[in-house]
Amino acid sequence: MSVQLGDIAPDFTQESTDGPIRFHEFLGDSWGVLFSHPKDYTPVCTTELGEVARLKGEFDKRNVKVVGLSVDPLADHKGWVKDIEETQGVALNFPLLADADRSVSSLYGMIHPNADDTFTVRSVFVVGPDKRVKLTLTYPASTGRDFNELLRVIDSLQLTAKYKVATPVNWRNGQDCIIVPAVKDEEADKAFPKGYRKVKPYLRYTPQPNH
Repeated sequence: MSVQLGDIAPDFTQESTDGPIRFHEFLGDSWGVLFSHPKDYTPVCTTELGEVARLKGEFDKRNVKVVGLSVDPLADHKGWVKDIEETQGVALNFPLLADADRSVSSLYGMIHPNADDTFTVRSVFVVGPDKRVKLTLTYPASTGRDFNELLRVIDSLQLTAKYKVATPVNWRNGQDCIIVPAVKDEEADKAFPKGYRKVKPYLRYTPQPNH
Protein backbone atom coordinates (compact mmCIF):
# COMPACT_ATOMS: atom_id res chain seq x y z
CA MET A 1 0.00 0.00 0.00
CA SER A 2 1.26 3.47 -0.89
CA VAL A 3 0.28 6.38 1.35
CA GLN A 4 0.36 9.58 -0.67
CA LEU A 5 0.06 13.29 0.02
CA GLY A 6 -3.51 14.30 0.79
CA ASP A 7 -4.56 10.79 1.84
CA ILE A 8 -6.17 10.25 5.21
CA ALA A 9 -3.38 8.77 7.35
CA PRO A 10 -4.39 5.16 8.06
CA ASP A 11 -5.55 4.70 11.64
CA PHE A 12 -4.20 1.86 13.76
CA THR A 13 -3.91 0.56 17.30
CA GLN A 14 -0.49 -0.74 18.33
CA GLU A 15 1.54 -1.33 21.49
CA SER A 16 4.17 1.25 22.39
CA THR A 17 6.60 2.16 25.13
CA ASP A 18 3.82 4.47 26.46
CA GLY A 19 1.09 1.82 26.29
CA PRO A 20 -1.39 1.09 23.48
CA ILE A 21 -1.62 3.88 20.88
CA ARG A 22 -4.69 4.46 18.74
CA PHE A 23 -3.15 6.82 16.23
CA HIS A 24 -5.99 9.20 15.35
CA GLU A 25 -7.14 9.40 18.96
CA PHE A 26 -3.56 10.01 20.13
CA LEU A 27 -3.14 12.90 17.68
CA GLY A 28 -6.40 14.59 18.60
CA ASP A 29 -6.29 18.13 17.18
CA SER A 30 -2.50 18.15 16.94
CA TRP A 31 -0.14 17.71 14.05
CA GLY A 32 1.75 14.44 14.05
CA VAL A 33 5.02 12.87 12.91
CA LEU A 34 5.26 9.10 12.46
CA PHE A 35 8.77 7.90 11.69
CA SER A 36 10.16 4.38 11.38
CA HIS A 37 13.43 2.69 12.30
CA PRO A 38 14.76 -0.48 10.69
CA LYS A 39 15.57 -2.34 13.91
CA ASP A 40 16.27 -1.99 17.64
CA TYR A 41 19.84 -1.75 18.90
CA THR A 42 21.14 -0.21 15.70
CA PRO A 43 23.57 2.72 15.81
CA VAL A 44 21.94 5.26 13.46
CA CYS A 45 18.50 4.72 15.00
CA THR A 46 19.92 5.22 18.48
CA THR A 47 21.29 8.65 17.51
CA GLU A 48 18.03 9.63 15.79
CA LEU A 49 15.80 8.79 18.74
CA GLY A 50 18.11 10.70 21.06
CA GLU A 51 17.95 13.75 18.79
CA VAL A 52 14.14 13.71 18.59
CA ALA A 53 13.99 13.46 22.38
CA ARG A 54 16.26 16.53 22.61
CA LEU A 55 14.04 18.40 20.14
CA LYS A 56 10.73 17.46 21.76
CA GLY A 57 10.27 21.00 23.08
CA GLU A 58 10.51 22.31 19.51
CA PHE A 59 7.85 19.84 18.35
CA ASP A 60 5.67 20.77 21.35
CA LYS A 61 5.91 24.49 20.44
CA ARG A 62 4.50 23.62 17.03
CA ASN A 63 1.68 21.46 18.47
CA VAL A 64 3.26 18.33 16.94
CA LYS A 65 3.06 14.88 18.54
CA VAL A 66 5.89 12.52 17.60
CA VAL A 67 5.63 8.72 17.34
CA GLY A 68 8.52 6.42 16.50
CA LEU A 69 8.28 2.86 15.21
CA SER A 70 10.55 -0.16 15.11
CA VAL A 71 9.76 -3.71 14.02
CA ASP A 72 10.82 -5.37 17.27
CA PRO A 73 8.84 -6.49 20.33
CA LEU A 74 8.09 -4.19 23.25
CA ALA A 75 10.49 -6.06 25.55
CA ASP A 76 13.37 -5.22 23.19
CA HIS A 77 12.28 -1.58 23.08
CA LYS A 78 12.49 -1.30 26.86
CA GLY A 79 16.11 -2.45 26.87
CA TRP A 80 16.99 -0.22 23.92
CA VAL A 81 15.46 2.82 25.63
CA LYS A 82 18.05 2.42 28.41
CA ASP A 83 20.84 2.35 25.82
CA ILE A 84 19.49 5.51 24.17
CA GLU A 85 19.54 7.39 27.47
CA GLU A 86 23.01 6.09 28.32
CA THR A 87 24.63 6.87 24.97
CA GLN A 88 22.72 10.00 23.91
CA GLY A 89 22.35 11.66 27.31
CA VAL A 90 18.58 12.09 27.04
CA ALA A 91 15.64 9.91 28.02
CA LEU A 92 13.03 8.86 25.45
CA ASN A 93 10.06 11.21 25.96
CA PHE A 94 7.68 10.11 23.23
CA PRO A 95 6.10 6.75 22.32
CA LEU A 96 7.98 4.14 20.29
CA LEU A 97 5.65 1.66 18.58
CA ALA A 98 6.46 -2.04 18.85
CA ASP A 99 5.49 -3.16 15.34
CA ALA A 100 6.69 -6.75 15.63
CA ASP A 101 3.80 -8.02 13.49
CA ARG A 102 4.65 -5.41 10.78
CA SER A 103 1.00 -4.30 10.70
CA VAL A 104 1.68 -0.56 10.83
CA SER A 105 4.72 -0.90 8.57
CA SER A 106 2.61 -2.69 5.98
CA LEU A 107 -0.28 -0.22 6.35
CA TYR A 108 2.06 2.69 5.56
CA GLY A 109 4.28 0.94 3.00
CA MET A 110 7.38 1.28 5.17
CA ILE A 111 8.95 -1.97 4.01
CA HIS A 112 10.56 -1.68 0.57
CA PRO A 113 11.37 -5.24 -0.57
CA ASN A 114 14.07 -4.23 -3.04
CA ALA A 115 15.93 -2.50 -0.22
CA ASP A 116 15.17 -5.04 2.51
CA ASP A 117 12.23 -7.43 2.67
CA THR A 118 12.26 -7.64 6.48
CA PHE A 119 13.02 -4.25 7.98
CA THR A 120 11.53 -0.82 7.40
CA VAL A 121 13.30 1.97 5.57
CA ARG A 122 13.53 5.34 7.38
CA SER A 123 10.04 6.62 6.57
CA VAL A 124 8.60 9.92 7.80
CA PHE A 125 4.95 10.94 7.62
CA VAL A 126 3.74 14.38 8.74
CA VAL A 127 0.01 14.39 9.44
CA GLY A 128 -2.16 17.50 9.82
CA PRO A 129 -4.95 18.06 12.36
CA ASP A 130 -7.36 16.97 9.61
CA LYS A 131 -5.57 13.56 9.67
CA ARG A 132 -4.36 14.02 6.11
CA VAL A 133 -0.78 13.29 5.10
CA LYS A 134 1.08 16.56 4.44
CA LEU A 135 4.61 15.23 3.89
CA THR A 136 6.36 11.94 3.19
CA LEU A 137 10.11 11.32 3.30
CA THR A 138 12.00 8.10 2.67
CA TYR A 139 15.64 7.57 3.59
CA PRO A 140 17.70 4.40 3.21
CA ALA A 141 18.56 2.53 6.39
CA SER A 142 22.17 3.69 6.17
CA THR A 143 21.44 7.44 6.29
CA GLY A 144 20.37 9.28 9.42
CA ARG A 145 17.71 11.94 9.07
CA ASP A 146 18.04 15.69 9.68
CA PHE A 147 15.31 16.53 12.16
CA ASN A 148 16.02 20.25 12.04
CA GLU A 149 15.04 20.04 8.38
CA LEU A 150 11.84 18.30 9.44
CA LEU A 151 11.06 21.18 11.81
CA ARG A 152 11.73 23.64 8.98
CA VAL A 153 9.26 21.82 6.74
CA ILE A 154 6.65 21.74 9.50
CA ASP A 155 7.04 25.51 9.89
CA SER A 156 6.36 25.86 6.17
CA LEU A 157 3.40 23.46 6.22
CA GLN A 158 1.76 25.26 9.13
CA LEU A 159 2.35 28.67 7.58
CA THR A 160 1.07 27.77 4.12
CA ALA A 161 -2.00 26.06 5.62
CA LYS A 162 -3.13 29.44 7.02
CA TYR A 163 -1.99 31.95 4.41
CA LYS A 164 -1.92 32.09 0.61
CA VAL A 165 1.84 31.85 0.45
CA ALA A 166 4.54 29.36 -0.48
CA THR A 167 8.07 29.22 0.91
CA PRO A 168 11.07 29.63 -1.42
CA VAL A 169 14.28 27.62 -1.59
CA ASN A 170 16.17 27.29 1.72
CA TRP A 171 13.46 29.26 3.53
CA ARG A 172 13.67 29.55 7.31
CA ASN A 173 11.00 30.67 9.76
CA GLY A 174 10.87 34.48 9.80
CA GLN A 175 12.09 35.00 6.24
CA ASP A 176 10.14 36.38 3.28
CA CYS A 177 7.56 34.17 1.58
CA ILE A 178 6.15 34.04 -1.93
CA ILE A 179 2.56 34.97 -2.67
CA VAL A 180 0.93 32.10 -4.56
CA PRO A 181 0.18 32.86 -8.24
CA ALA A 182 -3.57 32.31 -7.79
CA VAL A 183 -3.74 35.52 -5.75
CA LYS A 184 -4.14 38.52 -8.05
CA ASP A 185 -2.38 41.81 -7.28
CA GLU A 186 -5.62 43.51 -6.22
CA GLU A 187 -6.27 40.75 -3.67
CA ALA A 188 -2.64 40.75 -2.56
CA ASP A 189 -2.83 44.49 -1.84
CA LYS A 190 -5.51 43.77 0.78
CA ALA A 191 -4.34 40.36 2.02
CA PHE A 192 -0.73 41.36 2.68
CA PRO A 193 -0.72 44.68 4.54
CA LYS A 194 3.06 44.51 5.01
CA GLY A 195 3.34 44.93 1.24
CA TYR A 196 5.19 42.84 -1.31
CA ARG A 197 8.02 43.05 -3.79
CA LYS A 198 7.12 42.10 -7.36
CA VAL A 199 10.07 40.60 -9.26
CA LYS A 200 7.93 39.00 -11.97
CA PRO A 201 4.14 38.78 -12.28
CA TYR A 202 4.38 35.26 -10.86
CA LEU A 203 7.17 35.98 -8.32
CA ARG A 204 6.11 38.28 -5.47
CA TYR A 205 7.91 38.30 -2.12
CA THR A 206 6.20 39.38 1.09
CA PRO A 207 7.26 39.39 4.75
CA GLN A 208 6.08 36.30 6.61
CA PRO A 209 2.45 37.15 7.54
CA ASN A 210 2.50 35.65 11.03
CA HIS A 211 5.92 36.86 12.12
